[in-house]
Amino acid sequence: MPRRFSVCAAALLAAVAGMAAAAPPPERAAELRRLVRHDCGSCHGLRLRGGLGPALTPQALAGKPVELLVATVLEGRAGTPMPPWKPFLSEEEARWIVEGLRSGGFLER
Repeated sequence: MPRRFSVCAAALLAAVAGMAAAAPPPERAAELRRLVRHDCGSCHGLRLRGGLGPALTPQALAGKPVELLVATVLEGRAGTPMPPWKPFLSEEEARWIVEGLRSGGFLER
């Protein structure tokens, strides 16, 4: 039984590690950073602390499921000004953006 548990635990850890979004190539990463700063910032505030849209700070996003945030980026929010970004972003890029927002990677330092 302990061996079966360790094999299952190793498989689970590998699956969770694979869920993190791979960084896009440097040129695309720079484009995505500009998109977050300018396009997202135009509604969520230039410092992402809120405006027309809610704050996108790590504190504001804490506890929200990553999958929900990725779906919101890709599909938008009906009945709100939040547009779907699916025509411009892959799911992997949306996940990378969400992970960057959750870690504070897009906040000015």
